[in-house]
Amino acid sequence: MPDIQVCVQSSKLAVREALKELLAGLGPLHLDVEEVGTVELVMAEALNNIVEHAYPAGDPAGPIRIACKHATDGLHLTVTDEGRGMPDGRTPLGLAANLDVDFCDMPEGGFGWFLIKDLAKEVTYKRIDPQNRLTLRLAVAMA
Repeated sequence: MPDIQVCVQSSKLAVREALKELLAGLGPLHLDVEEVGTVELVMAEALNNIVEHAYPAGDPAGPIRIACKHATDGLHLTVTDEGRGMPDGRTPLGLAANLDVDFCDMPEGGFGWFLIKDLAKEVTYKRIDPQNRLTLRLAVAMA
């Protein structure tokens, strides 16, 4: 399978467009429904974070690039953008939220990094000015 390259401009519809292109490119791998769900969930969370935090409202839109390579140990994805960097130069810890609380005290967000780090086998973030680079390995489509 050839490498997949996706590039979109940050916007509300960018995540949907990027996921559609990425999943179409993965078609030749014949992923099962669970594997497709893993790729889609992890990438949706990562891309939504970029749209919301790297290119927040009021900042100019910019490119979001995805490079995907299939290897024997799964899918290797690199996501780059030219938006704002991560606070403290690293990803959030991604700890599980405490759900043992009253319904009205349930958190509305904060699940994204937990899901990414739980589902991906490797997660690395680097700020290489002027770029953010997030690399992920998903244990799907392993040969």
